[in-house]
Amino acid sequence: QVQLVESGGGLVQAGGSLRLSCAASGRTFRNYALGWFRQAPGKEREFVATISQSDDLSNYADPVKGRITISRDNAKNKVYLQMNSPKPADTADNYCAAGSYGTRSRTYWYWGQGTQVTVSS
Repeated sequence: QVQLVESGGGLVQAGGSLRLSCAASGRTFRNYALGWFRQAPGKEREFVATISQSDDLSNYADPVKGRITISRDNAKNKVYLQMNSPKPADTADNYCAAGSYGTRSRTYWYWGQGTQVTVSS
């Protein structure tokens, strides 16, 4: 069992920067790929980024490539999402997840409660 708690959300201006964090409980953290997903108001949850168990693979959704970086610290049981030059279209609830490496939400078994990001223009 893995419990995930996101933090770092809030209000940010377009063009600024923001770092989301996700803290995980459990000693098996390093056994899971980690992902970030987001859900904008009135829209379905969508994939943002993923990183493999050993930190050697990562993948990003096209709308965020070049602006968002996912990283993990297995010693601290944390995964991060660095958001640079966010846009108003990035406004969403952001969720971290643990499971198998991939872009589909069904490959992730554990989910956090989410942290809200609002990007003002």
